[in-house]
Amino acid sequence: MDRQIFCVVFISLLLVSIFSCNSNSPVSDDNDEFVKVNYVISDSAIINPERGFYSHYEFSTTNSNVLTPSIVKSVRGKGNSLLLTIYYLKDFKDKPISDEFLSRLETNMIALRDGGCKCVLRFAYSSSESEKPWDAPQDIVLNHIQQITPYLIEYSDVIYVMEAGFIGVWGEWYYTTHFNMTLTTPEDYSPRRAVLDALLLSLPRERMICVRTPKFKLKCFNLNYSDTLTLATAFNQSDLSRIACHNDCFLASSNDVGTFSNSQERAFWEAETKYVVMGGETCGLSSYSGCDNAVLQMEKCHWSYLNSDYHPSVLNGWKTNGCIDEITKRLGYRLSLTEGKFSKNPEAGKDFEVKLKIKNTGFASPMNPRNVELIFVSKSDSSKKFICQTNIDPRFWFAGGQYEINIKYSLPLEMKGNEYNVYLNFPDPKPTLANRPEFSIHLANNNVWDNNSGYNKIYSLKIN
Repeated sequence: MDRQIFCVVFISLLLVSIFSCNSNSPVSDDNDEFVKVNYVISDSAIINPERGFYSHYEFSTTNSNVLTPSIVKSVRGKGNSLLLTIYYLKDFKDKPISDEFLSRLETNMIALRDGGCKCVLRFAYSSSESEKPWDAPQDIVLNHIQQITPYLIEYSDVIYVMEAGFIGVWGEWYYTTHFNMTLTTPEDYSPRRAVLDALLLSLPRERMICVRTPKFKLKCFNLNYSDTLTLATAFNQSDLSRIACHNDCFLASSNDVGTFSNSQERAFWEAETKYVVMGGETCGLSSYSGCDNAVLQMEKCHWSYLNSDYHPSVLNGWKTNGCIDEITKRLGYRLSLTEGKFSKNPEAGKDFEVKLKIKNTGFASPMNPRNVELIFVSKSDSSKKFICQTNIDPRFWFAGGQYEINIKYSLPLEMKGNEYNVYLNFPDPKPTLANRPEFSIHLANNNVWDNNSGYNKIYSLKIN
Protein backbone atom coordinates (compact mmCIF):
# COMPACT_ATOMS: atom_id res chain seq x y z
CA MET A 1 0.00 0.00 0.00
CA ASP A 2 1.37 3.40 -1.03
CA ARG A 3 -0.11 6.62 0.32
CA GLN A 4 0.98 9.78 -1.52
CA ILE A 5 0.54 13.23 0.00
CA PHE A 6 1.89 16.61 -1.15
CA CYS A 7 4.04 18.24 1.53
CA VAL A 8 4.84 21.77 2.58
CA VAL A 9 8.44 22.55 1.63
CA PHE A 10 10.79 25.46 2.26
CA ILE A 11 14.23 25.72 0.61
CA SER A 12 17.00 28.19 1.28
CA LEU A 13 20.64 28.67 0.30
CA LEU A 14 22.85 28.38 3.34
CA LEU A 15 25.66 30.88 3.72
CA VAL A 16 27.50 28.74 6.23
CA SER A 17 30.64 26.67 6.26
CA ILE A 18 30.47 23.02 5.22
CA PHE A 19 31.63 20.55 7.84
CA SER A 20 32.51 16.87 7.93
CA CYS A 21 30.94 14.35 10.29
CA ASN A 22 31.81 11.02 11.84
CA SER A 23 28.55 9.11 11.99
CA ASN A 24 24.98 8.93 10.78
CA SER A 25 23.77 8.60 14.38
CA PRO A 26 21.15 10.79 16.08
CA VAL A 27 22.60 13.22 18.64
CA SER A 28 21.07 15.58 21.17
CA ASP A 29 20.03 18.96 19.84
CA ASP A 30 19.96 22.19 21.80
CA ASN A 31 16.46 22.67 20.49
CA ASP A 32 14.26 20.23 22.42
CA GLU A 33 11.88 19.98 19.46
CA PHE A 34 14.31 18.14 17.17
CA VAL A 35 16.69 15.21 16.99
CA LYS A 36 19.80 16.02 14.93
CA VAL A 37 21.64 13.58 12.66
CA ASN A 38 25.11 14.25 11.27
CA TYR A 39 25.78 12.36 8.04
CA VAL A 40 29.06 10.85 6.86
CA ILE A 41 30.11 12.14 3.45
CA SER A 42 31.31 9.44 1.06
CA ASP A 43 34.56 9.70 -0.86
CA SER A 44 33.61 6.92 -3.28
CA ALA A 45 32.89 7.22 -6.98
CA ILE A 46 29.14 6.81 -7.45
CA ILE A 47 27.19 5.83 -10.56
CA ASN A 48 24.35 8.31 -10.88
CA PRO A 49 21.94 9.03 -13.74
CA GLU A 50 22.46 11.83 -16.25
CA ARG A 51 26.06 12.62 -15.37
CA GLY A 52 29.63 11.37 -15.64
CA PHE A 53 31.83 9.66 -18.19
CA TYR A 54 30.11 8.13 -21.21
CA SER A 55 30.85 5.20 -23.51
CA HIS A 56 30.82 5.93 -27.26
CA TYR A 57 28.75 3.78 -29.65
CA GLU A 58 28.30 4.31 -33.41
CA PHE A 59 25.49 3.01 -35.62
CA SER A 60 25.70 3.43 -39.37
CA THR A 61 24.19 2.34 -42.64
CA THR A 62 27.58 0.67 -43.20
CA ASN A 63 27.20 -1.66 -40.21
CA SER A 64 24.46 -3.63 -38.44
CA ASN A 65 25.38 -2.78 -34.85
CA VAL A 66 22.65 -2.66 -32.22
CA LEU A 67 22.63 -2.29 -28.48
CA THR A 68 21.39 -5.05 -26.20
CA PRO A 69 20.47 -4.81 -22.52
CA SER A 70 23.60 -6.83 -21.70
CA ILE A 71 25.81 -4.33 -23.55
CA VAL A 72 24.18 -1.46 -21.67
CA LYS A 73 24.61 -3.27 -18.36
CA SER A 74 28.29 -3.78 -19.19
CA VAL A 75 28.60 0.01 -19.52
CA ARG A 76 27.18 0.36 -16.02
CA GLY A 77 29.65 -2.29 -14.93
CA LYS A 78 32.46 0.06 -16.01
CA GLY A 79 31.00 2.80 -13.83
CA ASN A 80 29.19 4.77 -16.54
CA SER A 81 25.48 5.60 -16.73
CA LEU A 82 25.67 7.32 -20.13
CA LEU A 83 26.26 6.22 -23.70
CA LEU A 84 26.85 8.58 -26.59
CA THR A 85 24.88 7.02 -29.43
CA ILE A 86 25.67 8.56 -32.81
CA TYR A 87 23.72 7.49 -35.90
CA TYR A 88 25.41 7.96 -39.28
CA LEU A 89 22.78 8.33 -42.01
CA LYS A 90 25.31 7.83 -44.81
CA ASP A 91 22.94 6.15 -47.27
CA PHE A 92 20.10 8.60 -46.69
CA LYS A 93 21.60 11.88 -47.91
CA ASP A 94 19.02 12.04 -50.70
CA LYS A 95 16.13 9.92 -49.42
CA PRO A 96 14.09 9.02 -46.32
CA ILE A 97 15.54 6.98 -43.47
CA SER A 98 14.64 3.33 -43.98
CA ASP A 99 12.25 1.47 -41.70
CA GLU A 100 15.07 -0.95 -40.89
CA PHE A 101 17.32 1.84 -39.63
CA LEU A 102 14.50 3.39 -37.60
CA SER A 103 13.89 -0.05 -36.10
CA ARG A 104 17.53 -0.15 -35.00
CA LEU A 105 17.06 3.23 -33.33
CA GLU A 106 14.07 1.88 -31.43
CA THR A 107 15.88 -1.33 -30.49
CA ASN A 108 18.71 0.73 -29.02
CA MET A 109 16.35 2.92 -27.02
CA ILE A 110 14.61 -0.12 -25.54
CA ALA A 111 18.01 -1.62 -24.67
CA LEU A 112 18.98 1.58 -22.87
CA ARG A 113 15.78 1.48 -20.84
CA ASP A 114 16.12 -2.20 -20.00
CA GLY A 115 19.84 -1.95 -19.26
CA GLY A 116 19.64 1.05 -16.95
CA CYS A 117 21.40 3.86 -18.85
CA LYS A 118 20.58 6.99 -20.81
CA CYS A 119 22.07 8.39 -24.00
CA VAL A 120 23.61 11.51 -25.40
CA LEU A 121 21.98 11.37 -28.84
CA ARG A 122 23.39 12.62 -32.14
CA PHE A 123 22.75 12.12 -35.86
CA ALA A 124 25.17 12.86 -38.71
CA TYR A 125 25.74 11.97 -42.37
CA SER A 126 29.52 11.50 -42.50
CA SER A 127 32.30 10.34 -40.22
CA SER A 128 35.28 11.52 -42.28
CA GLU A 129 36.30 14.60 -44.21
CA SER A 130 36.73 12.31 -47.23
CA GLU A 131 33.03 11.36 -47.27
CA LYS A 132 31.52 14.03 -49.52
CA PRO A 133 28.89 15.36 -49.53
CA TRP A 134 29.38 15.94 -45.83
CA ASP A 135 25.68 16.29 -45.08
CA ALA A 136 22.24 16.29 -46.68
CA PRO A 137 20.31 19.24 -48.13
CA GLN A 138 18.18 21.20 -45.67
CA ASP A 139 14.86 19.77 -46.88
CA ILE A 140 16.14 16.22 -46.46
CA VAL A 141 17.43 16.99 -42.96
CA LEU A 142 14.10 18.47 -41.92
CA ASN A 143 12.26 15.43 -43.27
CA HIS A 144 14.60 13.13 -41.34
CA ILE A 145 13.90 15.06 -38.15
CA GLN A 146 10.19 14.51 -38.77
CA GLN A 147 10.86 10.78 -39.19
CA ILE A 148 12.66 10.44 -35.87
CA THR A 149 10.21 12.62 -33.93
CA PRO A 150 7.99 9.74 -32.73
CA TYR A 151 11.07 8.02 -31.29
CA LEU A 152 12.29 11.20 -29.59
CA ILE A 153 8.90 11.46 -27.89
CA GLU A 154 8.42 7.78 -27.01
CA TYR A 155 11.94 7.33 -25.63
CA SER A 156 12.66 10.76 -24.18
CA ASP A 157 12.93 9.03 -20.81
CA VAL A 158 16.31 7.55 -21.83
CA ILE A 159 17.55 10.61 -23.72
CA TYR A 160 19.73 12.62 -21.35
CA VAL A 161 20.47 15.32 -23.92
CA MET A 162 20.55 15.62 -27.71
CA GLU A 163 23.50 17.09 -29.58
CA ALA A 164 22.29 19.15 -32.54
CA GLY A 165 24.23 17.11 -35.11
CA PHE A 166 22.96 16.58 -38.70
CA ILE A 167 25.18 19.37 -40.07
CA GLY A 168 28.77 18.71 -41.14
CA VAL A 169 31.24 15.88 -40.61
CA TRP A 170 30.48 14.03 -37.36
CA GLY A 171 27.49 16.36 -36.96
CA GLU A 172 29.85 18.97 -35.51
CA TRP A 173 28.61 21.88 -37.65
CA TYR A 174 31.97 22.73 -39.25
CA TYR A 175 32.84 21.00 -42.55
CA THR A 176 29.51 21.30 -44.36
CA THR A 177 28.26 20.94 -47.91
CA HIS A 178 24.78 22.43 -47.57
CA PHE A 179 24.82 24.79 -44.57
CA ASN A 180 27.31 27.55 -45.49
CA MET A 181 30.94 27.03 -44.59
CA THR A 182 31.44 30.81 -44.61
CA LEU A 183 29.27 32.41 -41.96
CA THR A 184 29.25 36.20 -42.17
CA THR A 185 25.71 37.56 -42.19
CA PRO A 186 22.67 36.63 -40.07
CA GLU A 187 21.18 35.09 -43.20
CA ASP A 188 24.13 32.69 -43.42
CA TYR A 189 22.98 31.15 -40.12
CA SER A 190 19.33 30.76 -41.18
CA PRO A 191 19.62 27.16 -42.45
CA ARG A 192 21.19 26.11 -39.14
CA ARG A 193 18.49 27.94 -37.20
CA ALA A 194 15.88 26.02 -39.22
CA VAL A 195 17.43 22.73 -38.07
CA LEU A 196 17.50 23.91 -34.46
CA ASP A 197 13.87 25.02 -34.67
CA ALA A 198 12.86 21.61 -36.01
CA LEU A 199 14.74 19.82 -33.23
CA LEU A 200 13.27 22.11 -30.57
CA LEU A 201 9.79 21.22 -31.81
CA SER A 202 10.47 17.48 -32.11
CA LEU A 203 12.27 16.79 -28.83
CA PRO A 204 10.06 17.03 -25.71
CA ARG A 205 10.45 20.40 -24.03
CA GLU A 206 11.99 19.02 -20.86
CA ARG A 207 15.09 18.01 -22.85
CA MET A 208 17.98 20.19 -24.05
CA ILE A 209 19.87 20.35 -27.36
CA CYS A 210 23.64 21.00 -27.40
CA VAL A 211 25.28 23.13 -30.08
CA ARG A 212 28.96 22.83 -30.84
CA THR A 213 30.16 26.37 -30.07
CA PRO A 214 28.83 29.47 -28.29
CA LYS A 215 28.83 31.33 -31.61
CA PHE A 216 25.99 29.14 -32.88
CA LYS A 217 23.72 30.04 -29.97
CA LEU A 218 24.68 33.69 -30.18
CA LYS A 219 24.24 34.03 -33.94
CA CYS A 220 21.28 31.71 -34.51
CA PHE A 221 19.27 33.54 -31.85
CA ASN A 222 20.71 37.04 -32.45
CA LEU A 223 22.04 37.35 -28.91
CA ASN A 224 24.56 39.70 -27.36
CA TYR A 225 27.25 38.47 -24.99
CA SER A 226 25.23 39.87 -22.08
CA ASP A 227 22.08 37.96 -23.06
CA THR A 228 22.77 35.02 -20.79
CA LEU A 229 20.24 32.93 -18.92
CA THR A 230 19.42 33.97 -15.37
CA LEU A 231 17.88 32.39 -12.32
CA ALA A 232 14.54 33.76 -13.51
CA THR A 233 14.78 32.38 -17.06
CA ALA A 234 16.53 29.05 -16.41
CA PHE A 235 14.75 25.71 -16.85
CA ASN A 236 11.52 27.36 -18.06
CA GLN A 237 11.33 25.26 -21.26
CA SER A 238 11.82 28.28 -23.53
CA ASP A 239 13.95 27.74 -26.62
CA LEU A 240 16.88 29.66 -25.14
CA SER A 241 16.74 27.71 -21.88
CA ARG A 242 17.01 24.49 -23.91
CA ILE A 243 20.00 25.33 -26.11
CA ALA A 244 22.99 23.77 -24.35
CA CYS A 245 26.62 23.12 -25.17
CA HIS A 246 29.10 20.46 -26.26
CA ASN A 247 32.82 20.90 -26.77
CA ASP A 248 34.53 18.10 -28.68
CA CYS A 249 38.02 19.57 -28.56
CA PHE A 250 38.17 20.39 -24.86
CA LEU A 251 41.58 21.61 -23.62
CA ALA A 252 43.31 21.02 -26.98
CA SER A 253 44.51 24.62 -27.40
CA SER A 254 44.01 28.10 -25.99
CA ASN A 255 40.65 28.35 -27.78
CA ASP A 256 39.83 24.62 -27.89
CA VAL A 257 40.60 24.50 -31.64
CA GLY A 258 38.14 27.21 -32.61
CA THR A 259 35.42 26.43 -30.09
CA PHE A 260 35.87 29.97 -28.75
CA SER A 261 36.55 32.93 -31.05
CA ASN A 262 37.32 35.33 -28.20
CA SER A 263 37.22 35.76 -24.44
CA GLN A 264 33.66 37.11 -24.56
CA GLU A 265 32.39 33.85 -26.03
CA ARG A 266 34.14 31.90 -23.31
CA ALA A 267 32.61 34.13 -20.62
CA PHE A 268 29.19 33.71 -22.25
CA TRP A 269 29.53 29.91 -22.13
CA GLU A 270 30.70 29.98 -18.53
CA ALA A 271 27.56 31.92 -17.56
CA GLU A 272 25.16 29.84 -19.69
CA THR A 273 26.40 26.48 -18.44
CA LYS A 274 25.23 27.18 -14.91
CA TYR A 275 21.77 26.53 -16.34
CA VAL A 276 22.28 24.26 -19.36
CA VAL A 277 24.08 20.99 -20.04
CA MET A 278 27.79 21.07 -20.90
CA GLY A 279 29.74 18.05 -22.12
CA GLY A 280 31.90 16.59 -24.86
CA GLU A 281 35.37 15.11 -25.22
CA THR A 282 39.05 15.96 -25.27
CA CYS A 283 40.91 15.66 -28.58
CA GLY A 284 44.64 15.71 -27.87
CA LEU A 285 47.41 16.55 -25.44
CA SER A 286 48.35 20.19 -25.07
CA SER A 287 49.83 22.56 -22.55
CA TYR A 288 46.23 23.24 -21.48
CA SER A 289 45.15 19.65 -20.78
CA GLY A 290 46.96 19.10 -17.47
CA CYS A 291 45.12 18.33 -14.27
CA ASP A 292 45.00 21.80 -12.71
CA ASN A 293 43.58 23.51 -15.78
CA ALA A 294 41.26 20.61 -16.60
CA VAL A 295 39.56 20.76 -13.21
CA LEU A 296 39.46 24.57 -13.30
CA GLN A 297 37.81 24.66 -16.73
CA MET A 298 35.31 21.96 -15.74
CA GLU A 299 34.36 24.09 -12.75
CA LYS A 300 34.04 27.25 -14.82
CA CYS A 301 31.94 25.63 -17.56
CA HIS A 302 29.98 23.27 -15.28
CA TRP A 303 30.84 20.04 -17.08
CA SER A 304 28.34 17.17 -16.78
CA TYR A 305 29.47 14.51 -19.30
CA LEU A 306 32.74 13.46 -20.93
CA ASN A 307 34.01 10.71 -23.23
CA SER A 308 35.65 7.94 -21.20
CA ASP A 309 37.75 6.70 -24.15
CA TYR A 310 38.91 9.80 -26.04
CA HIS A 311 41.45 11.26 -26.10
CA PRO A 312 43.44 8.45 -24.44
CA SER A 313 46.60 10.53 -24.04
CA VAL A 314 44.70 13.19 -22.10
CA LEU A 315 42.85 10.66 -19.97
CA ASN A 316 46.05 8.75 -19.22
CA GLY A 317 47.70 12.02 -18.22
CA TRP A 318 44.92 12.62 -15.71
CA LYS A 319 45.41 9.13 -14.33
CA THR A 320 49.17 9.59 -14.06
CA ASN A 321 48.91 13.00 -12.45
CA GLY A 322 46.19 12.09 -9.99
CA CYS A 323 43.06 14.02 -10.98
CA ILE A 324 41.00 11.34 -12.75
CA ASP A 325 39.31 10.33 -9.49
CA GLU A 326 38.24 13.89 -8.72
CA ILE A 327 36.90 14.36 -12.25
CA THR A 328 35.04 11.04 -12.09
CA LYS A 329 33.33 12.07 -8.86
CA ARG A 330 32.57 15.66 -9.80
CA LEU A 331 31.29 15.49 -13.38
CA GLY A 332 27.71 16.75 -13.18
CA TYR A 333 26.19 16.87 -9.71
CA ARG A 334 27.42 15.27 -6.48
CA LEU A 335 24.89 15.67 -3.68
CA SER A 336 25.63 14.97 -0.02
CA LEU A 337 23.60 15.43 3.13
CA THR A 338 25.51 17.14 5.93
CA GLU A 339 22.83 17.41 8.61
CA GLY A 340 19.25 16.43 9.34
CA LYS A 341 16.84 17.51 12.05
CA PHE A 342 13.67 15.56 12.79
CA SER A 343 10.73 16.32 15.07
CA LYS A 344 11.04 14.62 18.46
CA ASN A 345 8.24 12.36 19.69
CA PRO A 346 6.29 12.24 16.41
CA GLU A 347 2.55 11.70 16.79
CA ALA A 348 0.02 10.41 14.28
CA GLY A 349 -2.36 13.15 13.20
CA LYS A 350 0.22 15.88 13.79
CA ASP A 351 2.87 17.55 11.65
CA PHE A 352 6.27 15.90 11.39
CA GLU A 353 9.02 18.30 10.38
CA VAL A 354 12.27 17.47 8.61
CA LYS A 355 15.12 19.95 8.13
CA LEU A 356 17.94 18.83 5.85
CA LYS A 357 21.19 20.45 4.77
CA ILE A 358 22.50 19.26 1.41
CA LYS A 359 25.57 20.36 -0.54
CA ASN A 360 26.62 19.95 -4.16
CA THR A 361 30.35 19.37 -4.72
CA GLY A 362 29.97 18.48 -8.40
CA PHE A 363 30.78 20.71 -11.36
CA ALA A 364 27.08 21.27 -12.19
CA SER A 365 23.55 20.87 -10.92
CA PRO A 366 21.16 18.14 -12.12
CA MET A 367 20.03 19.45 -15.51
CA ASN A 368 16.82 17.55 -16.23
CA PRO A 369 13.62 17.50 -14.15
CA ARG A 370 13.94 15.34 -11.04
CA ASN A 371 11.39 14.52 -8.33
CA VAL A 372 12.13 14.67 -4.59
CA GLU A 373 10.14 12.52 -2.16
CA LEU A 374 10.17 11.80 1.55
CA ILE A 375 9.14 8.17 2.05
CA PHE A 376 8.15 6.37 5.25
CA VAL A 377 8.49 2.57 4.98
CA SER A 378 7.14 0.31 7.70
CA LYS A 379 9.86 -1.75 9.38
CA SER A 380 7.47 -4.67 9.82
CA ASP A 381 5.96 -4.58 6.32
CA SER A 382 8.05 -2.96 3.59
CA SER A 383 5.06 -2.88 1.25
CA LYS A 384 3.43 -0.32 3.54
CA LYS A 385 4.69 3.08 2.42
CA PHE A 386 3.68 6.68 2.92
CA ILE A 387 5.06 8.98 0.24
CA CYS A 388 5.41 12.71 0.76
CA GLN A 389 5.59 14.44 -2.64
CA THR A 390 7.45 17.75 -2.66
CA ASN A 391 7.84 20.61 -5.12
CA ILE A 392 11.62 20.74 -4.63
CA ASP A 393 13.60 21.25 -7.86
CA PRO A 394 17.21 19.96 -7.58
CA ARG A 395 18.14 21.74 -10.82
CA PHE A 396 18.56 24.83 -8.64
CA TRP A 397 21.10 23.11 -6.37
CA PHE A 398 24.06 24.69 -8.10
CA ALA A 399 27.68 23.60 -7.93
CA GLY A 400 29.42 24.69 -4.75
CA GLY A 401 26.21 25.55 -2.93
CA GLN A 402 24.70 24.28 0.29
CA TYR A 403 20.93 24.26 0.67
CA GLU A 404 18.41 23.78 3.44
CA ILE A 405 15.17 21.90 2.87
CA ASN A 406 12.32 22.11 5.38
CA ILE A 407 9.50 19.60 4.91
CA LYS A 408 6.31 19.36 6.94
CA TYR A 409 4.27 16.17 6.68
CA SER A 410 0.97 15.52 8.47
CA LEU A 411 1.35 11.96 9.77
CA PRO A 412 -1.76 9.87 8.92
CA LEU A 413 -3.57 8.34 11.90
CA GLU A 414 -3.01 4.85 10.53
CA MET A 415 0.74 5.23 11.16
CA LYS A 416 0.18 5.27 14.93
CA GLY A 417 2.14 2.75 16.98
CA ASN A 418 4.38 1.62 14.12
CA GLU A 419 8.09 1.99 13.40
CA TYR A 420 9.29 3.39 10.10
CA ASN A 421 12.48 3.99 8.17
CA VAL A 422 12.53 7.43 6.58
CA TYR A 423 14.03 7.82 3.11
CA LEU A 424 14.85 10.64 0.73
CA ASN A 425 14.12 9.59 -2.83
CA PHE A 426 15.10 11.30 -6.09
CA PRO A 427 13.24 9.27 -8.73
CA ASP A 428 13.12 9.97 -12.43
CA PRO A 429 9.84 11.79 -13.14
CA LYS A 430 9.09 9.60 -16.17
CA PRO A 431 6.63 6.80 -15.21
CA THR A 432 8.69 4.25 -17.16
CA LEU A 433 11.69 4.87 -14.88
CA ALA A 434 10.19 6.16 -11.63
CA ASN A 435 10.57 2.84 -9.81
CA ARG A 436 13.96 1.91 -11.28
CA PRO A 437 16.84 2.27 -8.77
CA GLU A 438 19.34 2.77 -11.61
CA PHE A 439 17.60 6.01 -12.52
CA SER A 440 17.36 7.43 -8.97
CA ILE A 441 20.00 9.67 -7.40
CA HIS A 442 22.37 8.03 -4.94
CA LEU A 443 23.49 10.56 -2.33
CA ALA A 444 27.24 10.75 -1.69
CA ASN A 445 26.89 9.62 1.93
CA ASN A 446 27.90 6.42 3.68
CA ASN A 447 25.24 3.96 4.81
CA VAL A 448 22.23 5.62 3.20
CA TRP A 449 21.71 3.91 -0.17
CA ASP A 450 19.24 1.08 -0.59
CA ASN A 451 20.19 -0.67 -3.82
CA ASN A 452 16.87 -2.51 -4.12
CA SER A 453 14.63 0.53 -3.89
CA GLY A 454 16.91 3.37 -4.98
CA TYR A 455 16.03 5.24 -1.78
CA ASN A 456 18.42 7.04 0.58
CA LYS A 457 17.78 6.18 4.25
CA ILE A 458 18.05 9.26 6.44
CA TYR A 459 16.27 8.37 9.72
CA SER A 460 14.24 5.82 11.70
CA LEU A 461 11.38 6.53 14.09
CA LYS A 462 8.41 5.22 16.03
CA ILE A 463 5.15 7.11 15.72
CA ASN A 464 3.10 7.59 18.88
